[in-house]
Amino acid sequence: MRPGQPIVELITGPAGKLEVAHSPSAAGVTTRGIALVAHPHPLQGGTMDNKVAVTLAKTLHQLGYATMRFNFRGVGRSEGSWDEGNGETDDAEAALAHLKQTYPTGNGLVLAGFSFGTFVQTRLRHRIESTQTVERMVLAGPAVNRFKVEAVPEDTIVVHGEEDDVVPLADVFEWARPQQLPIVVFPGCGHFFHGRLTQLQRVIVGMWRP
Repeated sequence: MRPGQPIVELITGPAGKLEVAHSPSAAGVTTRGIALVAHPHPLQGGTMDNKVAVTLAKTLHQLGYATMRFNFRGVGRSEGSWDEGNGETDDAEAALAHLKQTYPTGNGLVLAGFSFGTFVQTRLRHRIESTQTVERMVLAGPAVNRFKVEAVPEDTIVVHGEEDDVVPLADVFEWARPQQLPIVVFPGCGHFFHGRLTQLQRVIVGMWRP
């Protein structure tokens, strides 16, 4: 493993082995806490190596968080099969438990996701909110037209492409409007943030609390 590369391993998950990739907080940066990142739809090619998921993890790592990406059941070396978001939420909870055990900072928790991953992360937040405080959420391309994406805290960072043809921007506004939730819109950008990953990283860093 080259210096700076994430540690990839198989852990025990609810449907068998669960593949995860994690990194301690960046050297020389004050550790702020831990961050879990969820990837897009498993049945549509989504993996933990999706470039948006990787960008989210790299950005949070840069901000001082120990980070973890993971493959949902049936993806990569993770065992099990598609479970319509229910089992996938269990997977996320198992990954989070391992992340907390590996990096017991006692500091904040960030939940981040892209597309389908945003659905899972909002479900996970509601599941753990009685026992675990979520410091912040970061949602890129939230799949609000395909899944029931729960309401989120007012300081959640939501980024969406103006020309998203998978999740129309109008649907995201309809989801956000009752929450009075601001949306960061990337003009001329599609669902997968092609050519805009550096901008995505810069926006998230710029919006972070000191």
